This record gives sequence, C-alpha cells and structure tokens, in this order.
Amino acid sequence: MDIVLAKTFLEVIAAGNFVSAARRLNVTQSAVSLRVKKLEELLGQAVFNRAKTGTELTPAGRQFERFALTLVKVWEEARHQVSVPAGYSERLVIGGQYSLLSRLVMRWFGRLEQRLANVSFRIEAGMADRLIRQMVEGVLDISIMYRPQLRPGLAVEHILDGDLVLVSADPDFGPELDDRYIFMDWGEEFIAAHNAAFPDQDVPRTTFAVGSLGLDFVVNAHKAAYFPARLVGDHLDAGRLHLVKDAPIFPNPVFVVYQTDLDSRLLTAALEELHVVAKMADEAAQNVLFGLAEAGNDV
Repeated sequence: MDIVLAKTFLEVIAAGNFVSAARRLNVTQSAVSLRVKKLEELLGQAVFNRAKTGTELTPAGRQFERFALTLVKVWEEARHQVSVPAGYSERLVIGGQYSLLSRLVMRWFGRLEQRLANVSFRIEAGMADRLIRQMVEGVLDISIMYRPQLRPGLAVEHILDGDLVLVSADPDFGPELDDRYIFMDWGEEFIAAHNAAFPDQDVPRTTFAVGSLGLDFVVNAHKAAYFPARLVGDHLDAGRLHLVKDAPIFPNPVFVVYQTDLDSRLLTAALEELHVVAKMADEAAQNVLFGLAEAGNDV
C-alpha cells in the first residue's frame, strides 16, 4: 500500500474533514478525496461517512486506524534507521514548539549530545498540532509543547508550570492595553482567559502567532505583550523590558510527549536531562514572579 494513503487517512481523522486535512497536507481537497477513494477501493470498504459537519469513521475505518498508525510508524522507523550516520548506532528525533526552541529545546539537546555519545540527532520545530501529527506518524521520537493531544502510542507528562506575564518596553505602560500592545497567540486556552480578563478590550491592531520569536521585536519596537516569565528575565534585568503591575498572569504549562515504545535507555536519558533543564527554567520564572510580588502584584 502507498504510505501516502495511510498518512492522508490519519490526517483526515486528526483534522475532522477533508478541507482542513488538505490544508495541513498542503494539497488540494480533490487530492485528499482521490487518496481516500483509492484507499477505500483497496480495502473494499468505506472508511469515512461524509457529512456537511465533517467526517466520521465507519466501523471499517475504526478498525483500519490502528493498522494505519502501525504502517506509518514502521515506515518512518525504517527510514530513520537507514539514515543513521556512520559511526553512530542510534538516532533520536526531537521536536519542540517554536516558542520553546531557543531556550528549553536547545539546552536540552546540548545536554543530551554530551550524554549520548553514540546517538545522532535531528531537531524539528512546529506548532503543537504539527508536532503531534509527526509523533503519530513516527517521524518524531519525543517532543515538548504547550497543549498536546493524547493519541494512541504516545505518552504525555507535565514537566513545567509556565506563567505568561505582561511586559513592556515602557515602564509606565498600564494594564489597559493601548495600541502599543501586541497580542501573542499562545493557544485557545490563553485566548479564552485573555478575553475573560479583558472583556472591554478592542481587537488588538497586531497579532503574532510566532510565540517567543516576537520577543526581540517587542523590545526593539518598544511594544508590550505577554510572554513566558522564564524568557524575559534577562530583558528585565537589563532594563529593556518592564513588568506591567496589576496585569493578570495566565498559566501556560509545558508537557513532554514521547513514543511509548521508545528505547528505554534513550527515554531515560531524555527525561532526566529534560527535567534538569526544566528546573532551571522554573527557577528563572520564579525570579520574575518574585519581582512582581515585590512590586505589590498579588501572584
């Protein structure tokens, strides 16, 4: 069977409909429809019930899902094994959400590289839904992200209590959020909590969906935005940013997702080093929150 058919099938399940699946796969909707049709012809069974509200798995589709997961995962494992560089016996593919890449992921990778001398590495970045899709497909072995989806074959552990704090280049910026405020899209939960905390706030002029990658812009353009407390400590210490007193704080926990059948030696090393890095990040965040408390903000 063409592995693309199995991947497309799984993508439709994750997306809920052909249109969204096509967007994620970067192909046309008709291409997705043709792939599903070909899959159904090969199986001799319909795998989806189509409706205006989306797609639902048929009984045959539910049965085939676990085989599709296995097919894709075995293929990706084979592809990764043959691509292990000479001189190394194993390969570990790490994923991280964009805003976790520069600090957590790279520090974590640096420790793993020193600890696992016979292992080659690959680092991937993306939003949570893309990372989960790659985990399901077997492309990634282990990833860190904000809001993972629990899927078969994957385990999820909480590693860090994150907090989003409002910072500004202007020390006099207040919690009223004027036109210098940039809305950073930290996910659906943050959006809902933000709307509840600022019910009278107009839609911000600018929205960033790049997380911490927008931090330098906020500093250089003298703007204001919400960022994880652990990321802004250096800017606060240097006076480039200032905490906005009396602004609400929003929780933003970090999770690690890994393949349940990942080699135990690699998994143990990865989790141990990740917890070390997470502890350092948590200490940095606590220093920022302590600064808010000292300023009289109730945290």
